[in-house]
Amino acid sequence: MHVKTGDEVLIITGKDRGKRGKIKESRPKEQRVIVEGLNIVKRHMKPRGPTRPGGIIEMEAPIHVSNVMLICPKCGRASRSGHRFLEETDHKGRPKKVRYCKACDAVIDE
Repeated sequence: MHVKTGDEVLIITGKDRGKRGKIKESRPKEQRVIVEGLNIVKRHMKPRGPTRPGGIIEMEAPIHVSNVMLICPKCGRASRSGHRFLEETDHKGRPKKVRYCKACDAVIDE
């Protein structure tokens, strides 16, 4: 996946198109992410004891990863990201793999 938990993203399709938010949870096997405060749905829940009352509850629903675009922390634009290997090595002696912004060519995570 091209995004991780904690990344700021822009929603590019759907009812929340154009809105920005932070990724709260990512589900790589399902290729879905949950964005804070966006893609709100209503669920009718039965009461489950005194701690979880029933009623209509609003919650964030997962959105497919292809419908979000990473916002570069350096340039602040929504842009595509790619992967590249650095000269540095990780703890196993392999080249370090990082994401980079294709718009400004800056390394996103270090």
